[in-house]
Amino acid sequence: MALATFGAGCFWGVEYFFKKVTGVTDCTCGYMGGKDQFTRYEDVKKGISGHAEVVQVEYDPTLVSFEDLLDIFWQNHNPTTLNQQGGDIGSQYRSTVFFHNKQQKTAAEAAKLALVRSQKWGSRAIVTEIVPCQLFHKAEEYHQDYLAKNDLPSCHISY
Repeated sequence: MALATFGAGCFWGVEYFFKKVTGVTDCTCGYMGGKDQFTRYEDVKKGISGHAEVVQVEYDPTLVSFEDLLDIFWQNHNPTTLNQQGGDIGSQYRSTVFFHNKQQKTAAEAAKLALVRSQKWGSRAIVTEIVPCQLFHKAEEYHQDYLAKNDLPSCHISY
């Protein structure tokens, strides 16, 4: 199994679309990229910890590639809005790929460049960060599978 970590707004929606992918064995909502060794939702939500809401995706690379996961990531959020996805505003909702190794970094940078060249977003800049994986903090249990537990649709907007 391999790991990939993505931030694309509210982690409930990010978890929702990755859980549907064949080859993804687990998705865990959490926080990454902040200044504290320990954090909790209340601090992340207020934007005071510096963490992003992320989903750590465990996947079988013989069934789904990291590049395939990147395609899903790009298709399910707006990578041109700095620190915002829809009505969720703040650095905790930033668009980011936390790479786990050099191959993921290279693939993420190539995919970002291909997206820029595609002109899908016109002249708007792609603001997605591509940064090294940091300490992952698993979100509180009530955040895991939140949409399924509460029989809610995805909170992400299709782009």
